[in-house]
Amino acid sequence: MPTESESPGPALPTGPSTTGSGRARPPAQAARRHTLRTAPGLAAGRLAPMLSGGLPLSPGDTTPDWLEPAMAANGIGSFDWDIRRDILEGDQRACTIVGLDAVEKGRFDRSSASFLALLHPEDAPVVRRRVERAVAELGQCGAYYRTVGPTGAMRAVRFRGRVLADAFGRASRMVGFVWDATVELHKRDRADRLALLREERSRFIKEAARALSEAVTVRDVARVFTELPLPGLPPDGLVLASFEAGRVQVLGASGYRTDELSGYDRSMLPPSHPAAEALRGRAPVFCGSREEYRERYPDVWEQARRTTRSSWAFLPLVASGRAIGVCVVSFDDDRKLDADERTLLSTLGGLVAQSLARARLHDAEHELAAGLQRVMLPRTVPSVPGVTTAVRYLAAGSGLQIGGDWYDVVPLPGGHVGLVIGDVQGHDVHAAGIMGQLRIALRAYAAEGHPPAAVMARASRFLADLDTDHFATCTYAEVNVDYGVVYAVRAGHLDPVVRRGDGTATTVPVAGGLPLGIAPDEEYRVTRFSLDPGETVVLCTDGLVESRGMDLDEGVARLTAVLSEPLADGTGRDPLDELADRIASQAADSSEREDDIALLLLRWDGPEGGLAAQQLRRRIGQADLARISEVRAELRDALRRWGVAELIDTAELLSSELVTNAIRHTDRDAMFTARLYREPVADGGRARLRVEVEDESDLWPTRRTPGEQASSGRGLMLVEALADGWGVEPRGTGKRMWFELSVTPAE
Repeated sequence: MPTESESPGPALPTGPSTTGSGRARPPAQAARRHTLRTAPGLAAGRLAPMLSGGLPLSPGDTTPDWLEPAMAANGIGSFDWDIRRDILEGDQRACTIVGLDAVEKGRFDRSSASFLALLHPEDAPVVRRRVERAVAELGQCGAYYRTVGPTGAMRAVRFRGRVLADAFGRASRMVGFVWDATVELHKRDRADRLALLREERSRFIKEAARALSEAVTVRDVARVFTELPLPGLPPDGLVLASFEAGRVQVLGASGYRTDELSGYDRSMLPPSHPAAEALRGRAPVFCGSREEYRERYPDVWEQARRTTRSSWAFLPLVASGRAIGVCVVSFDDDRKLDADERTLLSTLGGLVAQSLARARLHDAEHELAAGLQRVMLPRTVPSVPGVTTAVRYLAAGSGLQIGGDWYDVVPLPGGHVGLVIGDVQGHDVHAAGIMGQLRIALRAYAAEGHPPAAVMARASRFLADLDTDHFATCTYAEVNVDYGVVYAVRAGHLDPVVRRGDGTATTVPVAGGLPLGIAPDEEYRVTRFSLDPGETVVLCTDGLVESRGMDLDEGVARLTAVLSEPLADGTGRDPLDELADRIASQAADSSEREDDIALLLLRWDGPEGGLAAQQLRRRIGQADLARISEVRAELRDALRRWGVAELIDTAELLSSELVTNAIRHTDRDAMFTARLYREPVADGGRARLRVEVEDESDLWPTRRTPGEQASSGRGLMLVEALADGWGVEPRGTGKRMWFELSVTPAE
């Protein structure tokens, strides 16, 4: 169809012009052009080539002898338009090309207006503008246009014309050629369609490559593949299957019923199957019809026969020289794919292969990381009477999703519980391995009954001895389940946050030391704080409260705000789990999260039945004199809670003597135990406190009589004088020293 951008064709040979007397007529020169008056036909919009029967030659006009045979051989007609008189004339071939029969020629008045009526409404304005421009410029023009016959049939015509000027430089005639361009135009349209299709396919490959590059897991790759719209080649069925050890696993499909694929999924692929041939040859296999399939693969035809498909393309998925799967593209009709279509499918198969290989590697690494993380972290949190715990772990959103964050809940001697939260430097498998070793070591030290400061110091020495160039931050808290006292030690980690009974949340400052592994001889200080029944202590790693776009203070403020929100009632779940989920969900929804998150919550529920368990048991490290002060403080709190405050001073003094004697004169740790026994009310309701100190030394204590100036040696004398009873008992390995104090309730 004519377009405004098509340039006029080359000048057409018209032969020399002569006047009637035979003298040469001077050609029109650009220098002789004058301002032209528009011919009546132009002013009325009546122009374009018009054809009538035979175009007679003017007297004196001559043409080469070869021109007519050449035009006839090529089906080219000629026309002559008298611009001033608005008369169009053409030879017989021109009439035939345009489609005018004898009847039409008789009714045709040879004007430009009547010719424009023959053109397609979309083409007539374009032809008119081009001719007008050529007349105004004494130039040439050309275009495709469609003519509409009396029956409504259309044909395509192409013309080239040149405007000739008279002796005064005014437009006089337009002469030119016309020829049938229907076939030519169809070829051009087909070429345009093919070019458009190639452009669509090129765009499709780019979009498919982008979508497949963004697919992370095997499931993502299968979803992207089965949703691909192939341009110009819409499939009726798509199947993506992996291939391993001769077995096929269907990863995704569209256009197929489940029963059509069930026979293939997780089964051995027959060697005679076209998919097997594609995998062996590392080249696509195409079957254009059911007959071709049956003829080439008779052994497996029965399975294909039950489907509605009529043509197939089996595309091997090859990555790093290894066949990892196959794509099946099928159609409901016979389809002989051309070279471009086969190239498109082969390119798609290569893209899917690379994406699938990458996704399989990601899934394998993710499974390895998840399995390693499951092994490193405790599978279950032990249940300890008197407290309720909740833990959460959120892996980082990128990489292997494994790191050095960990949590642990350790049952301790005496029914108490230890809480551990920590983070090994790094975010890789190496950090996870170090975390696993450190977690086990710290758990072992705590379970032996060592005090919190000793547990942290030993863990630091252990990490330094590993010589890994890694350090770890950690917080360890020992919770006295009997009366809700927490002894916390911090090694470069975050302070704990406590949710109080009134719903407020505050950070509890804990004396800090260097991270583990930096200074093996670091001594850590213990911070003591108390919980009331129903209060919760929260420990977390820095991934929860710190990121690239959020500083630590802002993150802690967010955490305390979340903890301060009211807890839902009547949900059927423990409020502590609801609180843990609330914190974890906020962290998971944050786009700022870049690190792993470990979260540990413990709520002290208070003594069962409202009375604290009347036993206190503590391990005291060898030569750890500072621990004696801590044990004395714990004993005071315990006796106050047990309702025998009158025994505090005496019990504290005698306990100090026994413990000091054990750790100063032996080379092993000592175990301190205090128990309160009550007689039935009918028997008087007397309360009896028994304190025992066990060590592993076979050296028995000796009662001495020190002089007045002696600074020691009076311990057993005090015990004998103040205790209601005392003694020493062998334990097979070591001994047990004890004393008892009694008190009768006031009437």
